[in-house]
Amino acid sequence: MNGSEKGLFNYREKCYTKEMSNCLFCKIIAGEIPSKKLYEDDEMLAFYDINPMAPVHFLVIPKKHIENLFVLDESDAALVGRLFIKARELAKERGCEEKGGRFVINAKTDGGQTVDHLHIHFLGGRALGWPPG
Repeated sequence: MNGSEKGLFNYREKCYTKEMSNCLFCKIIAGEIPSKKLYEDDEMLAFYDINPMAPVHFLVIPKKHIENLFVLDESDAALVGRLFIKARELAKERGCEEKGGRFVINAKTDGGQTVDHLHIHFLGGRALGWPPG
């Protein structure tokens, strides 16, 4: 059975089901929607947030479509670790190591997740209040 028989289509050599074709981040990964990229490799993409909440605000997303932390599979643990390592590296490169910043993963509606594709936000470059919301 080939990809089309399985209901799959190719996004830059990564396969996603047709149900994911309306995912904003999958479209960014595919190049269908532009983004201001910071980093890209075979597993992940990092780009600036379109509506920044801090002087430094970017996202790091896996190219594999994972809806949220609640559906994360144990086999994805190493990938999520690499996403955090890359987010840390990018934050350092943007001068946020000394004073720090916030690494955030929102999950589902009550957690404030607005795109159903796992992503890490990094916010820095200013003091951030607590509680956040």
